[in-house]
Amino acid sequence: MTAHLQVVLPDESAEMDPHQLAELAVAAEWLGYGAVWLPDHLLPPGPYGGGRYGGVYEPLVSLSFIAARTSTIGLGTSVLVLPMRSPFVVAKQAATLDRLSRERFTLGVGVGWDRAEFAAVGSGFASRGVRTDEAISLLRKLFDGEHEGGVFEPRPRRRLPIMVGGTSEAALRRAATLADEWQAVGLSPAQFAEHLARLRELGGEQVRASSRLAWEGGRDELARTVEQAHALVEAGAEAVAVWFGSHEGFADRMAEFAQAHR
Repeated sequence: MTAHLQVVLPDESAEMDPHQLAELAVAAEWLGYGAVWLPDHLLPPGPYGGGRYGGVYEPLVSLSFIAARTSTIGLGTSVLVLPMRSPFVVAKQAATLDRLSRERFTLGVGVGWDRAEFAAVGSGFASRGVRTDEAISLLRKLFDGEHEGGVFEPRPRRRLPIMVGGTSEAALRRAATLADEWQAVGLSPAQFAEHLARLRELGGEQVRASSRLAWEGGRDELARTVEQAHALVEAGAEAVAVWFGSHEGFADRMAEFAQAHR
């Protein structure tokens, strides 16, 4: 297994026994995947995606449990919808999780996209980008001990990595100026290379670049997705995170992909 392969775990399968998330993370670690990521939604419309996003296990709480069951694999959110949450609470959760996991956590954040979900939680949709930028800046100050409004402890013992997800110009600018990592989704290798070049133009020379893929089964699709993963690395991706569909059969598909990618 090459170290650049990662896994997006199925925490959107609300009918799943939540302990299965930890079991899948243990399996991913054993198979040689470099990290596991958990998506985030607070109150999405139930019908969206056939109910797929109708319920999501809270990612930071879930990752704390996963941290206790694993020892070396990286842990992250892909992505936490930051403007829906208090940045002070997120900072406390992230710093605590990083300590609990012995510095294995990456805080992946995004602005969100579903206007209905923002309305459901009483959060402004139009201002979400500005609030995300402000929140990331506040997180940095809290982590570095520079916020003057009170004592923030325990602080991370390292520079806690912040990842920005998204492919818009605003997301690339945010990643270039405020983040340690950028994660794309839905881009072909050629498109990824173009976006990566733009990220570098915007000042993100040192920002780690990665991407997400999906494979839900099928031999033909397996070969195509493995080929795409290799092509993304050739295009500049330092990591490729793969989502393997529903929790039912997830472990088998994850193992099959690992074998096919060798």
